[in-house]
Amino acid sequence: MLSSSRLTTLTGVGGVGKSRLALRVARGAQRGFRDGAWLVELARIQAPSVLGTAVAGALGLREVSTRDAETVLADHLADKQLLLLLDNCEHLVDECARLVTALLAVSPGLRILATSREPLGAAGEHVWQVPPLSVLDAEDAHGSSAPGDLRYEALSLFELRTAAVLPGFAVDSDNLATAARLCQRLEGLPLAIELAAVRMRALSMEQILSRLDDRFRLLTGGSRIEPPHHRTLRATFDWSYDLCSEQQQALWRRMSVFAGGFSLDAAEAVCADEHLSPHEILGCVAGLVDQSLLAREETGSAVRYRLLETVRQYGHQRLRESDDEAALRLRHRDYYLRLAEQAEADWFGPRQLDWLEILHAEHPNIQAALEFCLAEPGGTRAAQRLAGALWFYWIAHGLLTEGRHWLDQALALGQEPGAERVKALWVNGYIATRQGDNSAALAMLEECQDLAQLLGDDAALVRGLQMTGLAELMHGDHARGVKLLEEALVHHRAAGEPNANLALTVFYLALAVCTRGDLDRAVALCQECRQMCESCGERWSLSRTLWILGLAQWARGEPRQADDNVRGSLRIERVLQDPISIALCVEVLGWIAAAEGKPRRAATLFGISRRLFEPLSEFLFGFAYYLDWHDQAEARARQALGDSGFDNAFRHGRGLDLPAATAYALEEKPRAGRAGAARSSSPLTRREREIAELVTQGLSNKEIASRLVIAKRTVDAHVEHIFTKLGLNSRIQVAAWMAQQNARDDRSG
Repeated sequence: MLSSSRLTTLTGVGGVGKSRLALRVARGAQRGFRDGAWLVELARIQAPSVLGTAVAGALGLREVSTRDAETVLADHLADKQLLLLLDNCEHLVDECARLVTALLAVSPGLRILATSREPLGAAGEHVWQVPPLSVLDAEDAHGSSAPGDLRYEALSLFELRTAAVLPGFAVDSDNLATAARLCQRLEGLPLAIELAAVRMRALSMEQILSRLDDRFRLLTGGSRIEPPHHRTLRATFDWSYDLCSEQQQALWRRMSVFAGGFSLDAAEAVCADEHLSPHEILGCVAGLVDQSLLAREETGSAVRYRLLETVRQYGHQRLRESDDEAALRLRHRDYYLRLAEQAEADWFGPRQLDWLEILHAEHPNIQAALEFCLAEPGGTRAAQRLAGALWFYWIAHGLLTEGRHWLDQALALGQEPGAERVKALWVNGYIATRQGDNSAALAMLEECQDLAQLLGDDAALVRGLQMTGLAELMHGDHARGVKLLEEALVHHRAAGEPNANLALTVFYLALAVCTRGDLDRAVALCQECRQMCESCGERWSLSRTLWILGLAQWARGEPRQADDNVRGSLRIERVLQDPISIALCVEVLGWIAAAEGKPRRAATLFGISRRLFEPLSEFLFGFAYYLDWHDQAEARARQALGDSGFDNAFRHGRGLDLPAATAYALEEKPRAGRAGAARSSSPLTRREREIAELVTQGLSNKEIASRLVIAKRTVDAHVEHIFTKLGLNSRIQVAAWMAQQNARDDRSG
């Protein structure tokens, strides 16, 4: 399929096994693609406007520029030879068709494998309908020997799944005819067979068949145009639904508002009401897990739940028939608004990395809540409030383009003056500054200050001042930038306690005075901010502070101290996964290498930095001071290597992917070539070690699944085994353990 068509779509009814087949095809084909195979799980994406963002994220691209995600994708894929697997496209058919058409037009080496209940309708699409599993005709089963007939896929799956819930079960000559009739009644649909197998814990095959027959009789009075496979799956779901308690039925319906996974706390907050109390939720969740209607996923010490997409869609149909969907979506929105504001309040402290991990897991639900706010009449204030509360997430996690997308929409749709708009303006102005869009940033920040004065909101006015100071600094008005940052610092110090806004002002003022040449004050401000961050257990502001401290020390002629601090910043950023901050660290390490007489390392680092800055409209934000320092360091390295030598090293750096580039900048040895003896002492299997390496690089379970082209639930299981074997309960601890192991391997190698 993939060799004859650049776009292949596997179609079929829900539950027929499209995703499973596509994953198997991708795994088998990935070696034939120079740049690998990448999985994009679209079931969790409910907002059509973020389709491009989701695909970019699965490819490991962080959107930080003012360009739209589709443009970033087109540029990235233009010279790539890879397989892109788009799974579950049916709710985004039109958007997927437009995107794949655009990407295939600019990338000759791209092949796309999609799964959908219907074709995408794109030009050149090759459609292959996934058939159900092969079944043994019940009439032919009499007198047959079971072992030989297990070559029929449906029977084999039924036996396997039933044995998992009923140990010792086997299809034999006594029950073969009944099993064949059951699989035939379910038309070989894998999901229907699996749901039936779960019921074998309490019912016999004959009882299951009887109840299914009742359901089929009800359905035959309905639409005659509905395809038989659709009626089969609906009958199976109706039957499964009827076997649930009233509370379980209500929870199944209500859980369909979640996008992707959710926590027990979220289920209790969103799904409970006077008819289903919070203390009943856990029992209902356990019951739905036992019935294989709800998947349980563990990540470290956290447990999350997820409805299979076909199960979720059935629940959503039932939700529309019974409950007040609008009220449920309001509760969903309010829960994630509270979560975002709780994370913001707790951001400057020791739980910072935990909050990033929580919000990363809840990202699809946050997107769904924002989409609901923008679509709901009168919901723009809530959208401004939610997107504004997440300022630290957009910035620290390298999600500038997405944060700007939501804030731009919320500000455009809601023009009414209010505290929500004031905050959305300074947050969006900050993001625009980080993107190098300084003119837009200054316009938004001016409106922010005017509106804050009108409302008498002194706290927002000070935040507007500090962000305007940064924007003016980056725009080239150094004196005004310093003046505004100094003014903001006075107000923040008067508050009397360390917080994110004080830290932001201190380290940006340190940057401003550093570029002015007041290096001693820059170092003093950084030391103050460093002590504040370390005393609070904060990491993100600490990383920025270490970077600016390293910059000032480099300018003072202290390359060794500078190198230590910039590397410290880079180690934090590797976990935070902000590519622009990583690029800044790599860039300054290049300046340090040039000063220390290491021109080849400097040229390689400059190649890395240049590639990482490509998503932005201007290299190094177009900031004159950075550009001057870069030019001086590059000239020194070029003079030492000659143009040819410099260009070769530069191209080498430019060709490194992010994990390899970060390892090079930190002068870590590549992991792939570890000695077998060293590996054999590890309690982890080779696959677990591979996944642990990717955890150390800061990848989420979803991103690891995309990288290795395996199901996310498989990664979840491996990560849980890693935690169990090592006696750990966080990804940070895994990273520390891997660092110790790699250091030991280095010494032994």
